[in-house]
Amino acid sequence: MTHYGNNSKTPVGKRTAGAGTDLRLLRKELAAANAEKAKLQEALGEAQQEADALRLIGQVIGSLPNLEEMLKMTADIVVNVVGADLCLIYILDESKNELVLRAASRWARGAVGKIRLKVGEGITGWVARQRKHVAIGHDASLDSRFKPAPELRQDSYQSILSVPMPGKTDIVGVINVRTNPPHEYTEAQIRLLHSIASQVGGAIENAMQYNRMAERASRLSTLSEVSKTVASNLYLDEVLQLIVAMTAESMNFRICSVMLLDEEHDELVIKATQSKSRAYIKKPNLKLHESVAGRAVIERKPITIRDVRKTPGYRYPDIAKQEGLCSLVCMPLLVKDEVIGVLNCYTQRPHVFSEEDIQLLSALASHAAIAIENAKLMVRSAIIQEMHHRVKNSLQMIASLLRLQIRYGKFDSVEQVLKESINRIVSIAAVHEMLSHENLDNVSVKRIAENLIAANVQGLVPPDKRIDIAVSGDDVSLPSAKATSVALILNELIHNAVKHGYKSASGGSISVEVREGADNVRLEVVNDGEPLPADFDLKTHRGMGLQIVENLIHDNMGGSFSVVNDQGVKATVEFPT
Repeated sequence: MTHYGNNSKTPVGKRTAGAGTDLRLLRKELAAANAEKAKLQEALGEAQQEADALRLIGQVIGSLPNLEEMLKMTADIVVNVVGADLCLIYILDESKNELVLRAASRWARGAVGKIRLKVGEGITGWVARQRKHVAIGHDASLDSRFKPAPELRQDSYQSILSVPMPGKTDIVGVINVRTNPPHEYTEAQIRLLHSIASQVGGAIENAMQYNRMAERASRLSTLSEVSKTVASNLYLDEVLQLIVAMTAESMNFRICSVMLLDEEHDELVIKATQSKSRAYIKKPNLKLHESVAGRAVIERKPITIRDVRKTPGYRYPDIAKQEGLCSLVCMPLLVKDEVIGVLNCYTQRPHVFSEEDIQLLSALASHAAIAIENAKLMVRSAIIQEMHHRVKNSLQMIASLLRLQIRYGKFDSVEQVLKESINRIVSIAAVHEMLSHENLDNVSVKRIAENLIAANVQGLVPPDKRIDIAVSGDDVSLPSAKATSVALILNELIHNAVKHGYKSASGGSISVEVREGADNVRLEVVNDGEPLPADFDLKTHRGMGLQIVENLIHDNMGGSFSVVNDQGVKATVEFPT
């Protein structure tokens, strides 16, 4: 018998149960698909967030060439995209192996530049040393690597994420984010901060490379300008002043100065400085064997000091503290292997002088030494020309005196004439001697008198008489032309006093006094010998010596001359200054 409608081999109840199972599987697969979709959407959102953050950072880097401004805006962006309460950006100072806080999000900016960590110090230093990130979700201050920073008003954050900022070859710094409440950082947040750190690290390295190139260009420009200055027609003081000013500006020195060696006193004397500090400018000269700069001279090599305020042997730590001086480099000034001084350069903060710094300063010191040597050669040339001119004038004066003696002189013997002429020549020579040892501009009248007496005493005073000659009064300086005339005048007055005052006396004393008034100079030569005759008149009783005095004082100096009895015989010469 055939049964229609009942040809399925699976019972109806079993078939219904199978359909339910398929539906549950379908729902499960759908849920899994939805979960995967949600993950993908979350990942897409995170990727979009990362892309947006990096794009925003890129815009900041591209639009702000100033490194400090770029880092400051980066810190604010990181706080927003990561959802943190604080962002700190540290940059590595390779010369000191230190991490320096260079940027922070808004309220912590007062700590910028004040926090410095050695590599390996604190969590930040650990990240810099290990080149690995650190993510702590809670109780970050209890971590053994944590180091509190008093410069931050609030340093009790629960969480911290710290990642290294890589450059092309090594890290350039560390970037930190923190939150007040506990927070577990996700892989996405860690990855995002790594991406930001890589982008910012590259920008920092480029900026630092640009700054180094700009600094090198500035230094080369300074060296070029110094070379031009040395070859210019400026006076030495102006050349040295320009050298110290350009060196201080191009290398950001607090104080730069040139000190020259005074070999007679074994001292270093400030010749030029760009500093306006009276305390620094007026400080005493430095003794060679008692100063850091003196060591540079003695050892003929650069001397560097990390902090002069804490260095034993540094002479003036009080001035260093007052003027904000810290690190020091002393470069010897060498000319043909002879040290003539030092170039001293101070920084305001601790600084390790690089090989490049030393090379540039060595070149600048060489230029300063060349400028000094050139100036000395120019002065020597000028001295030779000037001395030639003055010798010529003096010879003409001697010739005039000899002609005057031939025409008006009354003498007993040729020997007497020669002695008087020799004394006059020696008087002129005494002035030239002083000029050659001192300077070409002014000569001390007291020194003229002392040298004149020392040189002429044998020719002035007869061997059978004992006459003491003393010099006193003001230390008046005169130009060389007037000084020569004064030397001749003093010679004649002293000779006249000896010749006429002590004819019969066996000895006595002669005093030479120099007085400087408001607008004139007065010379008095007083002897305690025989007085002038009662009928003495300068107009009628003047001999050859007094004739010379009158001619010199009236014609050359525009002054007056008198001889009177006044507690002895007093000859007075006055002339305007």
